[in-house]
Amino acid sequence: MLDIKVIRESPDDVKAALARRDPGLVAAVDDVLAKDGEWRSATQAAENLRAAQRQKSENVAAGKRAGEDVSAELAGLQELSAQVKTLSEQATLGRQQLDALLVRLPNLPDPDAPAGTDSELVRVVGEPPTFDFGVLDHLTLAGGGIDMERGANLAGSRFGYLLGELVLVELALVRWVLEKLGAHGFQPVIPPVLVRERALYGTGFLPDTEQQLYGPIQDGLYLTGTSEVALASLHDSEIIDAESLPLRYAGYSPCFRREAGAAGKNTHGMFRVHQFDKVEMFSFTDPGASAAEHERILAIEEEILSELGLAYRVVNIGVGDLGNSAAKKYDCEAWIPSQGRYRELTSCSNTTDYQARRLDIRVRSGGGKRTETVHTLNGTAVAVGRTLIALLESGQREDRSVALPQCLSQWGAPRELFAKSQ
Repeated sequence: MLDIKVIRESPDDVKAALARRDPGLVAAVDDVLAKDGEWRSATQAAENLRAAQRQKSENVAAGKRAGEDVSAELAGLQELSAQVKTLSEQATLGRQQLDALLVRLPNLPDPDAPAGTDSELVRVVGEPPTFDFGVLDHLTLAGGGIDMERGANLAGSRFGYLLGELVLVELALVRWVLEKLGAHGFQPVIPPVLVRERALYGTGFLPDTEQQLYGPIQDGLYLTGTSEVALASLHDSEIIDAESLPLRYAGYSPCFRREAGAAGKNTHGMFRVHQFDKVEMFSFTDPGASAAEHERILAIEEEILSELGLAYRVVNIGVGDLGNSAAKKYDCEAWIPSQGRYRELTSCSNTTDYQARRLDIRVRSGGGKRTETVHTLNGTAVAVGRTLIALLESGQREDRSVALPQCLSQWGAPRELFAKSQ
């Protein structure tokens, strides 16, 4: 949620920033300012009448002590009390209406986020693998190790079974990544994947992405599409000491999304499924440190991709493709041989104070009374399904075996998959 004080003090700057997302948001800012004026007016009127009410109450009490007839004053006091109640209700309703407008506004985009929907290429790292034989896709290479047909029989399209040695590869990948993130100061977390509406509201997924969510189900709970939701709420409504920042977490969980899109390369095999496992980085930082933390998270994502031996590129996402909560976002896109193109494997976003303001997470500096809203950031360490696709297809050999990165071996992954016995 945007800071209403910033909107009041710099409305033209806010309008100009939001117009980069959508010119129609300029009118939405005007609506917020109008409703804010109504709320403040009603609040001030209620406070003024409340002060008059207190004074009149003191006068009535003094009259009673003096033995005076205060019946007329009591009648006036009752009328004043009714007016105070009416204005207080108007102020409360006005605040609710203001918040309903504020919650619809997206975050202010970073000036460095490219205009429109065209992403900006930041760098390309590594050379896409070349093959002297016909390239196979991950489903063909995995054979029975990825069973989408039986998954569809069980749960519908875009669900699958992972079997055999591929399970060991996933577990090794997750263990290796968690070890690496631990060395970078991220505390491992296995969070709940069922959350209340407030958690989704707090991270900006509501109201915005209802069509992608599973829920609400029994007890008003939702299945989360990313552990970002649970990690952000880890400090819901807390005041954090500045000395504790940054707080960094690495959440490992299954994720659930009602992904849209027609059948084709985007939905072939495990590339876009309704359930997948992921390790997510999440940071709480001092407001002045979030830009540097964003670059740090990106560097960790690149370190992971490089050590896995994957060719990739980094793109700075255009303002038109930013989610509501993100001010700036990088994607790391790995080369997928069967598609002959780079596809998103990880992403990282700086959401500044947008999520933390919704969740009322603040920082107190130097033991003082003053607090301010913290900044939050998130980044994919490894989306297991898509990473397996990139590893299988990039490591394939002519005999249909697959070479795996050496870094995974010590965590239980085989050095190669599907090798023919001699």
